[in-house]
Amino acid sequence: MKVSTKGRYALRMMIDIAENSDESGRIPIRDISERQGISIKYLEQIVTNLTRAGLLRSVRGSGGGYNLTKKPEQYTVGEILRAIEGKLAPVACLEDDVNQCGRVDICLTIGFWEELYRIIDDYVDSKTLQDLLGQENAAV
Repeated sequence: MKVSTKGRYALRMMIDIAENSDESGRIPIRDISERQGISIKYLEQIVTNLTRAGLLRSVRGSGGGYNLTKKPEQYTVGEILRAIEGKLAPVACLEDDVNQCGRVDICLTIGFWEELYRIIDDYVDSKTLQDLLGQENAAV
């Protein structure tokens, strides 16, 4: 499993919104783009998935922008990454709910891959957006 640039940028975007929300909570995408050094066009692709997944709310018009739909401690890194990446399976045969591989019954490595998948899911689901905010603040 390799997290794409979109996945990494989605985490950066969510952290930026959490850090920079004002009273209205709305952050213009232009501001995120400037702070993060990511093009607006690229952020628009990411924000579409995050909004569709219910992780962000879009407010149009003057004073519009994006805001979180819940508190930073209520988001897991896993749900943010899955909104962008889909399942975080380390091998293709685990991406579907039912393993479609013709060798699944005789595969000597399937147990290893299933355990690695569980470890990945458990780890990303144990970390919250707030945890990442705390790490960033500790690094300053």
